[in-house]
Amino acid sequence: MRILFISNTFPPERNAGAVRTYAHCRRWVEMGHSVTVITGPPNYPDGVLYPGYRNRWLSREELDGIRIIRTWMFLAANRGFGRRILNYLSFMVTAIFASFFAPRCDVVIGTSPQFLVAVAAWVAAVTRRCPFVFEVRDLWPEAIVAVGAMRGGRAISLLHSLARFLYRQATCVVALTHAFREALIEYGVDPARIVVITNGVDLKQFRPGPRQNSVRQELGLGDRFVASYIGTLGMAHGLETVLDAAEQLRDRDDIRFLIIGNGADSDHLAEEHRRRGLKNVLLLRGQPHHRMPEFLAASDVSLVLLRKTDLFKTVLPSKMFEAMGAARPIILGVQGEAAEILRAAECGVLVEPENAAQLAEAVKRLQADPDRCRQLGENGRAFAERFYNRDGLAQEYEETLAEIVPTDLRNLPLPRRPAVQRAWDDEPREDDAEHCPVGAAARPARRSGSHPSGAEESALVEDRR
Repeated sequence: MRILFISNTFPPERNAGAVRTYAHCRRWVEMGHSVTVITGPPNYPDGVLYPGYRNRWLSREELDGIRIIRTWMFLAANRGFGRRILNYLSFMVTAIFASFFAPRCDVVIGTSPQFLVAVAAWVAAVTRRCPFVFEVRDLWPEAIVAVGAMRGGRAISLLHSLARFLYRQATCVVALTHAFREALIEYGVDPARIVVITNGVDLKQFRPGPRQNSVRQELGLGDRFVASYIGTLGMAHGLETVLDAAEQLRDRDDIRFLIIGNGADSDHLAEEHRRRGLKNVLLLRGQPHHRMPEFLAASDVSLVLLRKTDLFKTVLPSKMFEAMGAARPIILGVQGEAAEILRAAECGVLVEPENAAQLAEAVKRLQADPDRCRQLGENGRAFAERFYNRDGLAQEYEETLAEIVPTDLRNLPLPRRPAVQRAWDDEPREDDAEHCPVGAAARPARRSGSHPSGAEESALVEDRR
């Protein structure tokens, strides 16, 4: 197959959407398919171009056999409102422009958030007369309202109408969670056109590692119990809860909280950290992608948190799967589908979202029971191996695409694979620590909407996964 994928972020950017797209595209190239990605110049999350890049109308490069076409966009940091709207609109227009310079394709995929990307993908699919796949990584406009970025009104009503239009036009809708699937059905999407392909983890990259490593030495952690949050510092996460919990444990010198990442809430958290004088909290900017497993290995427990709102019951944060791959127990402050997986895997402790007292108590209990920590971590690793590896996910996605591409197009000669390969980990850059790349073993298909649990991701809102 010849696949055209449109995404507003892509490596060397490190957010979850960029790495998910890269993970699947790389695997599809390895399967023998031709893959082209249309994206913008790398600038996430600060709206500043990465070294070595320019904001041009069109530029081309290759990465691990993936053809990349970068197009101009209005650069804006992942915060605020007006400038980001210009960012989204500009990429929609220039991505449509760039699609006319892309090779012939058999299928076009557009990923959200933000779903103006999907508008560009739909236009490209119509002009090329091929199937359009809408990958739903966030429910817009519900997510925008949930974090308070916009209030209900005419603008939200128009976004609802646009969402319904895109869902109707899609040959196939790929949803990241089963809860998303149910929401899409309520939108009127035919269940037969919805496939659930969750986030997952690269089990070769995220694996059990030594606790006493260079990270502990660099940060002076010694043998202290470390509870870490690694990911987007966004409006959706309610990370003041971590500071509140740390304040309650201020007298425990044997416990440290580690927060790593970038995002819309970075400055606020840094100011609160300084104001409160929390010496038991280490706050770091996003670290190079290749060091994430090392930070997880140095942690005793991984914090996975979101605000307390009904919409967030539908999401599956990618950091959850990475902790499972690294065999680290999880303290989960997320309700809904994520909580179901935690219970089924028996890989952590569930706390009420935005409840600092419960978070502090969970940290204390796990600190006092290293054997339980070890068992929870081992359970998570085993569950990830069974259900949430990237090889199986990419293969399932590829099978979905093969089913919707007309048979007479599948066997046409593919263009020559690019000879130049650019490994994005060779030049580590500081960015959003949220990520979830490609992995090892297989997992069962999810076409029916069934869940592998006990019952058997911004756009205007930051990517919560």
